[in-house]
Amino acid sequence: MQKALQILFALPLLLAASCSSVKYDDPNGVETLTNDFGSTDLQTMAADMSASLLASSSLSYLEHSGKGEDKRIIMYVGDIENRTTEHIDTQGISDSIRVRLMQAGKFRFVAGDAGQTEIGDQVSFQQGSGRVDGAMAKAFGKQLGADVVMYGTLRSIDKEKGRSLESLGNKKEDVFYQFVLTAVNIETGEFLWSAESTLRKRSTTGIFGR
Repeated sequence: MQKALQILFALPLLLAASCSSVKYDDPNGVETLTNDFGSTDLQTMAADMSASLLASSSLSYLEHSGKGEDKRIIMYVGDIENRTTEHIDTQGISDSIRVRLMQAGKFRFVAGDAGQTEIGDQVSFQQGSGRVDGAMAKAFGKQLGADVVMYGTLRSIDKEKGRSLESLGNKKEDVFYQFVLTAVNIETGEFLWSAESTLRKRSTTGIFGR
């Protein structure tokens, strides 16, 4: 009888545990599900780099006869190379940095490779379809020339200490992330700015964990 009561008592708990659920959470909240590169890491590094770029005196403005009165630096956002052991969409980091810089209003940006495809298709349509007023149709050869190209590298150093009597059967993992971003004068090749953002994540897995 007692065993039957125990089963009846445990049954609702088992059913609740087996149910799936979805809920909204704070997108800016700290994410610590695993040691892998996550949303908090992306936001932290993007914020670090954006703050450094906005504070840089060497990136205040660049004089050029073709720029008119607006002397803000025109930037091309290049690639961020992923040299970590993980599959990381580094485009998300550069996108976040560009959004922050555009909102600050200090820089001007020109389209990258993906944007150029869409621009080319649209100019060809306006010029050749016969559907667009000729006075309003855009032409090739009038895009802004970037002053600076920004690119970077994301690296990781992974360390692991296996289970042992000394660690009481626990497994420990340590991941160090290094993100270096650089801005270079396209015409002269001069390094105008460079910064580093680093993160370290440590985890301990108990004796019954994987």
